[in-house]
Amino acid sequence: MKIFSEQLVNEACEKSHVADLSHATIGETLLVAQYLEQKTGIPFVRMDQGSPGLPVNHWGVEAEKRALDRGVGSQYPAASGVKELKEAAHEFVKAFINVDISARSCVPTTGSVAGSFGSFIATTQRIPGKDKVLFIDPGFPIQKSQLRVLGIEWREFDIFPYRGDKLREKLEQELQAGDVAAIVYSNPNNPAWICLEESELQVIGELATKYDAVVLEDLAYFCMDYRRDLGHPYEPPYVPTVARYTDRYILMLSSSKIFSYAGQRMALVCISDKLYDTHYPALQQRYHDTGIFGSTFVAAILYMITSGCTASTQYGYAEMLRMSCEGKINFVEDTREYERRANKMKEIFCRHGFTVVYDRDVTDKVGDGFFFTLGFPGMTGGELAKELMHYGVSSISLDTTGSHQEGIRACTSRMRDELYTVLDDRMKQFHDDHIV
Repeated sequence: MKIFSEQLVNEACEKSHVADLSHATIGETLLVAQYLEQKTGIPFVRMDQGSPGLPVNHWGVEAEKRALDRGVGSQYPAASGVKELKEAAHEFVKAFINVDISARSCVPTTGSVAGSFGSFIATTQRIPGKDKVLFIDPGFPIQKSQLRVLGIEWREFDIFPYRGDKLREKLEQELQAGDVAAIVYSNPNNPAWICLEESELQVIGELATKYDAVVLEDLAYFCMDYRRDLGHPYEPPYVPTVARYTDRYILMLSSSKIFSYAGQRMALVCISDKLYDTHYPALQQRYHDTGIFGSTFVAAILYMITSGCTASTQYGYAEMLRMSCEGKINFVEDTREYERRANKMKEIFCRHGFTVVYDRDVTDKVGDGFFFTLGFPGMTGGELAKELMHYGVSSISLDTTGSHQEGIRACTSRMRDELYTVLDDRMKQFHDDHIV
């Protein structure tokens, strides 16, 4: 028996101005779940929005307070970032990725969303005729929304059937027209939690070099592949990255998940030094500057979007990066709670007839972490997302992320201990109501 009736869910959609719950965005799903919860007082199991569910890192908070006490709030910060953060970013990349990127080329942005927005502009304007973006999906839906705002065209493919040796042929097929300016993916992946392996990253890097495409590597869930003993500064294993295989890359490092610092909107774009220093006549002509990629990116593009990042937050982020490099913060252990939650949640769902959709990487079973994917026999992803709402469980359909697989994305961040029994009871009822 459903917890929320068809009539009540339809009312929630109408009041929230959601036209189609089967293909609702994260924000739309959130609104419907909130309406139902507030109207009835019945708690939801919220698996929709990927907002951190752990306490904020207090070291960053204290560093911000000290910065404000020093008076940094009275002056505009430099568009390229404060010196302390840039130097800490350089050291952090060296410590945990084992890649050298100069401090100059590490630029703060107000979240990775601003980083990708600016990167899309810069990469698609640098060479005439090379103006499309290629998504290795599934991926973060917001990035395609950014391209809609910018009027930039894109291509996409679901990596599900192209793992391992199959990736090279598919990727070359997408790139051979020569019009792709940038390649985008997240690793670990939002929403599937798959992780590209070194051999796949090598293929991406080699073909990016061959076809002069810039790789935008979104590392929002940095070191959160808990299957490997990551997170020890200056010690292997290091975080896998395309940066080992091409000099055309931009790494996006967010403070939101690894330090639970989402409210402060702080991230970094770490641009390869070779790309940073490359001169592009098209950029020079458009912006009437030197046409050097890095300086144009910072002064002519990023500054027009946010006019710099909050100064005190830059000092907070710098402190967290610095202490991580010194081994005083173990952000991997701090976030491992997401692994435990995913393990418990998957067990409940699978016991009641669900399956994990993206269940493997090339050589290993997919790990547990911030996200996972679920399917149910006989249901499309849209049908499943809509039906689960009637049982007090909110999620999004995988087709909103560029996936061609039938299922939903589940996020672990809002799960609470008292909700495991609730989830178990509801999914037992769901299974009983939908026996195939």
